Order: sequence, then C-alpha cells, then structure tokens
Amino acid sequence: MEKVIAVVVTYNRKALLSECINALRNQTRTLDAILVVNNGSTDDTEEWLLNQKDLYFVTQKNVGSSGGFATGINWAYENNYSWIWCMDDDGYPKEDALEKLLDADDGCLRLINCAVIDKEDKKTFVWKTQQYRNLDEVDCKIIEGIGHPFNGTLLHRRIIERVGVPKPKYFLWGDETEYYYRIVRQNGIPVRTIADSIHYHPATAFSLKKDWDYNSGWKMYYYIRNRFFIHQTKFSNKAVALLHYYCFIVAFTGVVMLYQKTDRLKKLSFIMWPVTDAFNSNFDVTPPVILSKLKANETFSLTGSINGYLKNTWSAIFTPIASLRARRAANA
Repeated sequence: MEKVIAVVVTYNRKALLSECINALRNQTRTLDAILVVNNGSTDDTEEWLLNQKDLYFVTQKNVGSSGGFATGINWAYENNYSWIWCMDDDGYPKEDALEKLLDADDGCLRLINCAVIDKEDKKTFVWKTQQYRNLDEVDCKIIEGIGHPFNGTLLHRRIIERVGVPKPKYFLWGDETEYYYRIVRQNGIPVRTIADSIHYHPATAFSLKKDWDYNSGWKMYYYIRNRFFIHQTKFSNKAVALLHYYCFIVAFTGVVMLYQKTDRLKKLSFIMWPVTDAFNSNFDVTPPVILSKLKANETFSLTGSINGYLKNTWSAIFTPIASLRARRAANA
C-alpha cells in the first residue's frame, strides 16, 4: 500500500497547529506520518513540537509559505512517501477527508483537493468553487477543473517528479497559485475537488476594497510582485503574460484610488516598487526590509525598469528570429 504523509507549515500559531494535528491524528484512514515545517516560530511552537512523539518536524528560518512547502514536499519525496497531503496550520480536515480523497483516486495522475469550507458555518466554500458557493448547491461528488492549494491538497510523488516543488523565492501570496498553474497549465495535469472530502478553513477576511494600513501592509509587496510570475506561468506567451500583468497593475491602481481612504498617494507610489522588482526578478526583499521602507515613506520610480524590461523582452523574442534568418541567408 502506498504511504501517505501530511505536511503542515506553521508560523507562530501553536493553538491552531495543535487543532490541525489532532484532526490529522483522528483520520479514518490513518496517516503513515505527519511532518510539521516550523518556519522559525518565535512563540512556544518549538517546545510543543519537541513533546509530540508521533510527529516529524523541521525547524528553519522564516522563508514564507513557499519555502515551507518546498521544504516539506521535498522532505516527503526524498523519504519515499507516495502521497503528500499539504495544508497550512490555520485549517484542519474533517475526520474522513483523507479516506474520501484516496477513494476518489482512479490511478490517473491528477491534482486532488479537498473542498475548502468555512470552519465556522461548516457549509460555505471559502472560495467559490466552479459555480458552487456552498455545499447545499453541490450536485456531484467530483468538481472538475479546480482546486485550492495548499488547503487539503493531495499530491502524488509523480507530480513532484514532473513539476518539482513550490519555488521558495516567492515567499507568500501567490506562491501556491504559481505552483498550481505550473502543475495544471504547464504540465497539463488535471485538477479536481472532491466535494465530500472537507477541509475547514477560516473565511477569507482580506479584501482589496477594504482600507489597509500602509505602515504594516508588507504582504502587498508580494501580492503585486508575484502576480507577474503567476501570469508568466499561466500564459506561455510572454507578450500575453505582460499584457495581463499590465491590466492587473491598472486595475490595482484603480482599486487604490476608488476604495482606499488612507495614505492613498503613498499606496500608489508603493505599487511601483514590487512592479520594478518583478521586472528585475529581484527576490531578495524580506518583510523587515519592506516594513522599514514603508515606515520611512520612501517613494519609488518605475519608468526605467519598464523600459529596460520591454527592451529585454523584445530582444528575447526577436534576436533568435534574426539569427535564424541570418543563418538561412548564409546557407542560401
């Protein structure tokens, strides 16, 4: 029988982590192992983990959700587990969730996901799943074409062999989406959500239309920067990816102008920084650096980076064409 391991990434949420681990321990299909990746928690998570004799755990510096899942998935793969069940520490699976996921496996290579349900009302999808908003609307066992990593996401090791692991450089906010598109779009692996395999998760509290605090809004950097790489993965054509990112920037700017009530000009200026770093493929910026610049009220410029990126893209597209024409002319 193929071995199954659960991989849970945690950071400073011991109480929620404990809730998740208890749910994993009580699965109707017993897990072969549970691995916790502790992203440098500064609370007493480490001490708690040391007292859990039935867990494996890895403690590393805080490298975000992308670095956490990269470590965990790679550890599970290297230790020869066939199925890798991934989740954050703030959610937990229903007791028969794993059993239902494995029952839905028909031997074909697929990305399989739990139905991600609000942990408070136990009925509403946290994110709209195809046309369904709550479990009462679902009229099938398998919802094809959609999944929401990393919330009860089941990966077979054959996916890791073909696709690899999440890219640690993205840190958070978009890392799971880039990995999702790498699996589904670039590698053509189908995805499905198993409607009766339930993973409970907090309702999404964040909305771009809500006024966010400028001085502490460091996650926005990753949201804006990583969207560029999501589009590059989603669309094989570089020009199409760039167009979609440009539309995203315009839309995001409009949201700031229409809905933000505080620090509107600062937020508009801030957008330029992650966009510039996206074009320059800069992945060195850390949360403390972002917070420092936000508190210093630094302004940012984008024009030079856009021009440079467009020149590089133009060269990447047309230089091979020019070289091919030159070779053909030489051989004529």
